[in-house]
Amino acid sequence: MKRKPSTEVTAAWIRLMRVQSRVLDCVEQDLKKAGFPPLAWYDALLELSRAPSGEMRPVELEKQMLLPQYSTSRLIDRLVDEGLAARRECKIDKRGLFVEITEAGRELQKKMWNAYSAAIEKYVGSKLSDPDAVKLCGLLDRLGCSCSEAKPAAAARDGVPAR
Repeated sequence: MKRKPSTEVTAAWIRLMRVQSRVLDCVEQDLKKAGFPPLAWYDALLELSRAPSGEMRPVELEKQMLLPQYSTSRLIDRLVDEGLAARRECKIDKRGLFVEITEAGRELQKKMWNAYSAAIEKYVGSKLSDPDAVKLCGLLDRLGCSCSEAKPAAAARDGVPAR
């Protein structure tokens, strides 16, 4: 017989889901007030900027962002329409496509980081000491490693975290 979650574990789960939703909503609102597009745009541009040569296959971007395929396709369409990314045919197999960040995309991602980092500080940094943040990261890492398909979150590179 499999063990059922304790009351404490269930309460932790509920809090984790509520906090994630509330903090992301607040961050989205702050980005909107600053005149920026949704956070998913930042995430996609960040992943593309981190990729070798600034390009990824759409399926790779989908996996990094943990979005459904149809959402990723629409997001890529919007980024391309805005000139923030470009589609490029794969030179090797001619059937595959790559999505490549443009210079305009790099600039927007950097500008968005100013508002995004301020929101991170406002909603998380101002409420946790650095030692508390380290403890929280350790706890969350333990949760992330227990899922067979989940990968540990990418470490912050260049001072710019992924969501």
